[in-house]
Amino acid sequence: MSINMIFKIAAVGILVTILGQVLKHSGREEHAFLISLAGLILVLLWMLPYIYELFETMQTLFQL
Repeated sequence: MSINMIFKIAAVGILVTILGQVLKHSGREEHAFLISLAGLILVLLWMLPYIYELFETMQTLFQL
């Protein structure tokens, strides 16, 4: 995993936190939840190739 991916994840986390707080204080908690969920899904989609590579490595390591 490159350092750029870590910075992207951190940027999404900061952005989601700020937007979530602004939306919660304005009384739109449903939108804040959806923003948090969208951020989580985005990061998981970015991490999916790395997770797949991890499982492939584990499979070849244990010859399953």
